[in-house]
Amino acid sequence: MLELKHISYVVREGDDELGILKDISLTIDDHRLVVFTGPNGGGKTTLAKIIMGLVQPTAGQIIWNGQDITHLGITERARLGISYGFQQPPRFKGLTVRNLLTLASGDEKLSKDRCCQYLTKVGLCANDYLDREVDVSLSGGEVKRIEIASILARNGSLMIFDEPEAGIDLWSFARLTETFEQIHATGKATMIIISHQERIISLADEVVVVGDGTIRHRGSADEILPQILADTLSGCPVLTKEGAAK
Repeated sequence: MLELKHISYVVREGDDELGILKDISLTIDDHRLVVFTGPNGGGKTTLAKIIMGLVQPTAGQIIWNGQDITHLGITERARLGISYGFQQPPRFKGLTVRNLLTLASGDEKLSKDRCCQYLTKVGLCANDYLDREVDVSLSGGEVKRIEIASILARNGSLMIFDEPEAGIDLWSFARLTETFEQIHATGKATMIIISHQERIISLADEVVVVGDGTIRHRGSADEILPQILADTLSGCPVLTKEGAAK
């Protein structure tokens, strides 16, 4: 179980303070698929990075499976089974796709067949990619899919994906949504996905709408998706104080 207790994050701009996250409390039960959505700049990615340890909250606690991990670093959280997929993944000159998957899996003898399984799930052929370096020779969409494959290889108990659809073609996106469905069906991992895509939102057990640094609304996809689709984000009732109060 993941528990966020009164999480706030404030940055300074000169003599002023800017509240990016404002007293967010949220509990996510094990093996749930939760989608964070909402307007750009609302705080979704910052909240996800705080869970991973990429950003330290100004206030509040993060509890993972009963353990306070608020002040643990990224490595310690990774050892506890938490993994993170960036919206814009890093590149590694000199590191091949096979190397990356091997490191992620923790299995020095990771077979080509296993690599193939991970890459196939994100729409890539192992024969075409295993020996390629994760560098500038790859497109943004290719690097994104390889990073997602590495998260699958990691086989963590909490997987966080920041806009996994970004830069991915429609065919690969379809394969990716199938993969999310398969992972969820196994009941082995909790997934948090930041997305604006209707197809991904529709997979969620729960949708959390984040706007202006707060949780504006939360509920099932059936409850929230029609409202999001019916309105622009600026006018969507689930993003307003009136909608949040209902």
